[in-house]
Amino acid sequence: MKFSVATNFQPDLVPAIKGYPVAELFGKLPSDSVGGGRASFMLAPLGQEQFRAHVREAGKNGIGFNYLINPACMDNREFTRQGQAALDQLLDFVDGCGVTAVTVSLPFLLPIIKKRHPRLKVRVGVYARVDCVAKARFWEDLGADCITLESIAINRDFGMLQAIRQAVQLELQLIANSNCMIFCPLSGQHMVNLSHASQKGHASRGFMIDYCALRCSAQRLADPSLYLRSEFIRPEDLGSYTELGFDSFKILERGAPTPVLVERARAYSEGRFSGNLLDLIQPYGYKREPGKGKGRLSGLRRFARYFLRPGVINFAGLVRLKRLAEKRGLIEELEGTPVYLDNGKLDGFLAGFRGIDCRKTDCARCGYCAAWTEKAVRVDPLYRDEMLRLYRDAFDEMYSGELWD
Repeated sequence: MKFSVATNFQPDLVPAIKGYPVAELFGKLPSDSVGGGRASFMLAPLGQEQFRAHVREAGKNGIGFNYLINPACMDNREFTRQGQAALDQLLDFVDGCGVTAVTVSLPFLLPIIKKRHPRLKVRVGVYARVDCVAKARFWEDLGADCITLESIAINRDFGMLQAIRQAVQLELQLIANSNCMIFCPLSGQHMVNLSHASQKGHASRGFMIDYCALRCSAQRLADPSLYLRSEFIRPEDLGSYTELGFDSFKILERGAPTPVLVERARAYSEGRFSGNLLDLIQPYGYKREPGKGKGRLSGLRRFARYFLRPGVINFAGLVRLKRLAEKRGLIEELEGTPVYLDNGKLDGFLAGFRGIDCRKTDCARCGYCAAWTEKAVRVDPLYRDEMLRLYRDAFDEMYSGELWD
């Protein structure tokens, strides 16, 4: 079994994870000419020299590095002379740093990289939405070295997982600890929004209201069964996937503090975890480290850099959105535990999906996840009510247009 682990580019990460079966780290610069799967404001500031040093440090410890060239959309720049020149410049830099692999989601990019930089392995990212045999075959025929399957569609579809594994010979990877809703109707918009929010030179200049994350977060509080109607793989359930022939797993999240990433690597390496499963699978709501402040000055500077857009958005409304996101733990660390997903009470949960075709099933009629939610999920009712009021007000401002007046 091997893991591809997100990097936060902190100097303490590599020494802390080198004892686990980590084959590679993955990440990228906060912005570049192509963009990627996270908005710039979600990632720590990082210069090229810091990046180069981090890749070198990983290599010294036997850990490869996977650079993400994985936007869902490049604004058609890839078909222009200027866009091609910028792509060549980025690839030259990445290859020169000693990166071992790159991840793409756009088919046009894969043969370009194979032809111009044959040393690099090319992986296919989750934004390519590979969820069936035909798509997997397409990428294998195109020359991909590895495919990360679309977790929101098939992480719990064991029949499809087996069919894909039997149909192709290349490496297949599964995301272990993502917590998106299965068949999420927001995912297509979210992928494109995030891609442009880290694309250097884009008209948005990194500005983005993460509507999809806000909407998803609100829906979970309104219906806690959505915490389980999800794509995550518990550490204890990795065996259900390895027996199908999957031995490569991806561990998120690039914005997580080092102790969180190390705990995730440890839990999945050992195949067990005791506590709040959200600590492993949620891409926000990290606990504040003892003795560590919020870093408000740094937060205000970053807020101004990415969100202060006079004439674009109502500033007072934007500040209200920022406060909501902080209180929910989307952009600030949390002090308490308003939502608790008891991992110890989920033994046997995954097994039930072998008899359920979620793609064809009405969740409201099925009730399987709802029943397990009663056993395993606890939500602070006062926190829930307060946050749902804040979400309602925020969405009202968006839908009415008041946020932009």
